[in-house]
Amino acid sequence: MFRRSSSLLVVSLIALMALSLSAPLFAQDAMATTAECGSEGYAGNWKSLEMVDSMTLKITLCNPDPAFPSKIAFSGFPINSAEYLETTGGGGDLIQNPIGTGPYMLENWELGSEVVLTRNDAYWGEVAKEPTAIIRWNSEATQRLIELQSGNVDGIASIGTGDFEVVQMDSNLALIPTSITNVFYLGLNNRFPPLDNQQVRQAIAHAIDKQRIVDNYYPAGSVVATQFMPPVLFGYTPEVEPLAYDVDLANQMLDEAGFPKDANGVRFTLDLHYRDVVRGYLPTPGVVGADLQEQLAAVGITLNVAAIESGAFLDAVAASNEAMFMLGWGMDYPDATNFLDFHFGAGSASTPRFGDLYPEITDPLTQAAQLGKPEDRYPIYVEANTAIRDLVPMVPIAHGAGANAWKASIEGAYAAQVGVTLLSKMEDPDDDNIIYMQNAEPISLFCGDETDGETFSACGQINETLLNYNPDTGEVIPWLASEFNINEDATEFTFTIRDGVTFTDGSTLDAADAYTSLLMAWDAAHPLHVGRTGTFEYFGSFFGGFLNPPPATE
Repeated sequence: MFRRSSSLLVVSLIALMALSLSAPLFAQDAMATTAECGSEGYAGNWKSLEMVDSMTLKITLCNPDPAFPSKIAFSGFPINSAEYLETTGGGGDLIQNPIGTGPYMLENWELGSEVVLTRNDAYWGEVAKEPTAIIRWNSEATQRLIELQSGNVDGIASIGTGDFEVVQMDSNLALIPTSITNVFYLGLNNRFPPLDNQQVRQAIAHAIDKQRIVDNYYPAGSVVATQFMPPVLFGYTPEVEPLAYDVDLANQMLDEAGFPKDANGVRFTLDLHYRDVVRGYLPTPGVVGADLQEQLAAVGITLNVAAIESGAFLDAVAASNEAMFMLGWGMDYPDATNFLDFHFGAGSASTPRFGDLYPEITDPLTQAAQLGKPEDRYPIYVEANTAIRDLVPMVPIAHGAGANAWKASIEGAYAAQVGVTLLSKMEDPDDDNIIYMQNAEPISLFCGDETDGETFSACGQINETLLNYNPDTGEVIPWLASEFNINEDATEFTFTIRDGVTFTDGSTLDAADAYTSLLMAWDAAHPLHVGRTGTFEYFGSFFGGFLNPPPATE
């Protein structure tokens, strides 16, 4: 049943039908849900979601958002069958047995081993070149390369730092570089003393030799991060200089903050957690953690460094349960809002990874996101990046160069610069399957309630979104919507649903499927707002917040 607050109005007959779960939840031809913009308890930017007719969907925003098409094209907003969502209750089989519109469909997920995908012969677009795609995983870069060299797999993700030259020198292999649009950072949660002290956070930033880390543990082409934004993307502001590496200053600041060294030279102890998953932004997590431990020990900070299982770690970070953590980010779409707003904007209040939000950061980010002209946005990003530097919710450390590797014989091998790399585009002339080995097992196969790259890599083969990205340029292109229109001030977005698309269970895609899929994410009180954790982190962060939001995390 829908839960209403005094500040929110749900105005659809279909919402009333949800009072009776014995009746179909989503069976009307016209549906609309509306929120009261700016009202108490609602921080989101969605004003209304409307099924105009059976093949037309309209989303109206409270404030302009020029980046909205790039956001809605992201894999975290999949369009599912409304009937299947109802059948699964928004969880259960939806998590491990998805039904999509993509070029592949799930045949079997052997937990701990592999995900086997079968070609969707009824696919509306270009049918997969191989009848079978298999996704496997191994957290060790060296072992992934051995699997590739031995012919057990056709391609691997995230080549190890020392293996670039090995791949380049092997005529049987092909190196596929990925874009340097990522950042590795050390997260500092202000809800955990002494990280609630700004001077302590600044001292930690001054104590870290980023160049040493990049030189010792990253492949050639990687660069030190001077701010959270990668230099190649709009929103990077070179005039905002970083806090410099200065051990003497770090010691002085910690003394002044009231944390003297004891007889053993220790000021305080913190846990530093990470997940043992290789990323382009962090190719050697364990050894980098050990290096940070050594560097901070030099200023009297003892770190208890430990790896945590990937899914549990991401859940803990999103719930603000980690004091200090190593994590990173790769570009979902080419706009500053993807990096800055997701992590530091008002919408991140539902997943406060750095603790309590900083208005000095959230306010300018909200302002910049509503402007269309880069020249108007840029000075505001100077302000936001300055506040991020001074308040230190995290310490940006590196932008990593990365690459995948494939057998040289694989036709069509590529790495998408934005979005999911589609295995359906590749062909192995030697057999009838494509076998890809990534860094870790998918956490689930429902993209809507995850933030993990391995999950998107798998579920992105099965489920699709209204819009998509050109894999080479990042340009937003129509997908499950055959066309979309935007009003002049970027507050109204109308999508025409592509005709003739079917889900792999045989049902036909229409606007009700899109309406239901997006409403279950937007409305935190919706009976289908379940997923794996119920967090729906991307929606809250991309779009400012939820309809009927849950209580803020304490």
